[in-house]
Parts: sequence; C-alpha cells; structure tokens
Amino acid sequence: MIPFSLHEIAPVLNAKYIGMDLIIHAITINSNIIYKQCMFIALIGKRFDGHDFTSQAIAAGAQALLVNHHVLLDVPQLIVPDTRCALIMLAHWVRQKVSAKVIAITGSSGKTSVKEMTTSILKECGHTIATQGNFNNMVGVPITLLRLTKQNNFAIIELGSSCPGELAQLSKIVAANVALVNNVYPAHLSGFKSLSKIGKEKGKIFSELDLNGTGIINADSHALSVWRKPLKGKSMWFFSLRTSVGIDFFASNIIAEKNRTRFILHTPYGTAPVVLSMLGTHNVANALAASALAFSVGANLSEVVYGLKNIKTLPGRLFPIVLGEGKLLLDDTYNSNVGSMISAIHVLTTMPGYRILVVSDMLELGKHKSIKYHCYIGKLIATTNINKILTIGSVSCCISKICGKGKHFRSKNKLILYIKKMLSIHNSISVLVKGSRGFKMEQIIDAIRDGSKCYFG
Repeated sequence: MIPFSLHEIAPVLNAKYIGMDLIIHAITINSNIIYKQCMFIALIGKRFDGHDFTSQAIAAGAQALLVNHHVLLDVPQLIVPDTRCALIMLAHWVRQKVSAKVIAITGSSGKTSVKEMTTSILKECGHTIATQGNFNNMVGVPITLLRLTKQNNFAIIELGSSCPGELAQLSKIVAANVALVNNVYPAHLSGFKSLSKIGKEKGKIFSELDLNGTGIINADSHALSVWRKPLKGKSMWFFSLRTSVGIDFFASNIIAEKNRTRFILHTPYGTAPVVLSMLGTHNVANALAASALAFSVGANLSEVVYGLKNIKTLPGRLFPIVLGEGKLLLDDTYNSNVGSMISAIHVLTTMPGYRILVVSDMLELGKHKSIKYHCYIGKLIATTNINKILTIGSVSCCISKICGKGKHFRSKNKLILYIKKMLSIHNSISVLVKGSRGFKMEQIIDAIRDGSKCYFG
C-alpha cells in the first residue's frame, strides 16, 4: 500500500478529521486482522456494523479509524457520510498514484483460473499483485487496489457482478489498461433476468478502459457485437478454440491426458507447445485468454509458455484426487453455473473407467428459468458416455430424471454411502463432484477422500 497521512487523505475523502496526524501504512476492515500502523474502516453490512468493533480494533493495535460518526475513543478518526464510498475513493486515489499496468477480468466462469494463469505468467515479467480469493465485489476490488505500491509492475483484478450497474462502478474504480470478458453463461439470472442482459453488463468492463487500452474478447461468445461498441477506436484482440480469419490467439492439437492438457498455442508473436496441468478444453480457452492479457502488457512467448506450465490446479476447480489405483475423484465444488457444468461434463467424458457425475442444484438461475436449464443439462448428459448421474437438491432431480441414468438423493449421508459403494465395486472409476457454494459439496469430497464416517444431512 502507498502510505498516506490522515491530514493528506482527509480532503480526498471529504472527511472530517479529528485527532493527531499519523502516517497510515495499511488498512483493515476486520478487527481480528490488524497490521502495523493500520487504519480500521468500519463498514456497515446487512448483518453487521463495523462500528461495533472499533474498540476491539484499537485494542488490537489499529492506530486510527474511518467511521461514519464519531466514536467515543481517544484515537484519530476520519468521519465520512458513508465508509463504503470512502473505501472506494481511497482505492481510486491509490490507483491514480501508481504506474502499474492494470488488468481487469470478468466473465460468467473461469475468471479465477484466468487470473491465476495470468499471474503465473506475469510473475516472470515483474512485480505482480492479484485479487486474493473471491475479493471481486464492491469491497474486495478496492481492498485489492489498496495493496498496490509504486514498485508494482502489474495488477490483475477480478471483477464480479450479481446485479446491473456493479460492473460499471467497479470498472471505473479499476481504470484498467487491459480488460477481458472471458465468456457469458446463465449465472446470477435472479439479478439479471436474461442472458443478453448479462452480456451487456459484462461489456461495461470496456467502457472505462484507458484511451490506449486493449480489450480481449472471446470470439466464440454470442455477445460479440455488444462488446465491440465500447471498444470502438481502441485495440482489440480475439481468442477462440477455433482458427478463423481475425482470431489472434487460438489452440490446435489439443490432447487431453489424465492430469494435464497439451496443445499448440498460436499467437501474433509465434507458436509454441504448451503443457497445462489443468483439465478440460475450457481451460485451454482460459489459457488463450491469459496469454492475450499477458502479451498485451509486454510478456513474450517464452514467458507465457513457462507461466502456463507452472500454474497449479486450484482446489475445487476440477482438482484431481487419486483415491487408489484406477480410482479418480475430481473436486469441482467451488461453484456451479450452466457454463461450468457443461465444461465439467466434457471433462468427465474423457476420464477412464466407470464415470459418475455428482451434482447439486445450480443456484441463482432465477425462479422461472432454473428448471429449464437443469432439464437442458439432463438432456446433454443423456448424449454422453457418462454412466451414472447422482443428484441432490430440489431442482437437480430434473437432471437425473431426464438423462435416463440418474439417481436422486435427499441427504448427503445416503449419497456418500452410495458413492463409496460404487468405488468399491468398480476397479476403474472416475467420480466428478460439482455443486453450487450453497450446497457445500466439498463435504462430500472430504468424506470420500478421508474415509470419514461423519456424514451430513
């Protein structure tokens, strides 16, 4: 973070300043996580009020407070009308102070994978920071920007959006030099109502690009024309799994192996073989996106290839777990939407042995479209070589019914017992567990991997 004095930052935040001047070297929004010479920002949420924890933060070592009303503590305080707005203003101030190339990434799926791939590449090129965890919202993005220093060469920022208008606000804060829309699939439909509205929202990431910025576009997306408009007069690079006229980054000779994927990377700067320690053609597409982002800020071909080679599979994202000889468990429990479900299905079809797909409901698809998309997934599975589909949840039963090879469960306990039975019966078997965060499907992974006898309802 760039250090600042309270006296210096008060007018930037339109804040009333009380107490002695201090130099602040870090900020925190969690009273349990206190840094040296830090300021505690008292955010207010639906179920909490940071002002209730100001005493705890000061007792733990925080030196100053950013609050929306004066608190009865003898410490320096910046008083603002809205601490969330002040956090954003502070992040914007830091963004203007640094010369780092800033990359913004959004999309319905694959955002984190692309972020991790791009980070792995750019670490070979200079000092790089990136979004940690799922800090991709109106709080997480400003906090990520506040980690920037004048020594940083690159910042890779993941942007999420669950309702209209969020992405435009986040893009304005980030003021990216390069921006990517990785893809658009039905996700957060409860907030957006339609796929076209999701595509339009994602395109807002290009509206606040630097004048000399570059937009990276998935040429396989139906929202292509929508995304071109805000990029008029700016540089554009296109990526696709298929080669055709106008495609800048594409892949050929894609070979799926048990724990990795090989392909030939084609770029405007040459071609090279790539070994990716991640499964699925969707991750090849993610690698193409990451390559385009990295090239756009100065990486060369050898740095891109090396960075992709060294990326590690992320837990919860098609993470392979070998249970024994011929027995493979794939952990894809981080989250679930239509796009990532299709990708998971395609990966499982390439796995050896008896193939079992375990899924929960896909959440946030909207009340009226949820059944439609679950039925679509059921029909898709019916056409594949997947041997068994096991479902849990109130809507996922549509999948098991329609595919013709499904079994529905009402409890994780019985589901886990059934999976263990199948693992004991088949000498060669691949089990992929996929689910939305709300279903905590990682509990199934833990019970199977660790041989736990403590099951769940």
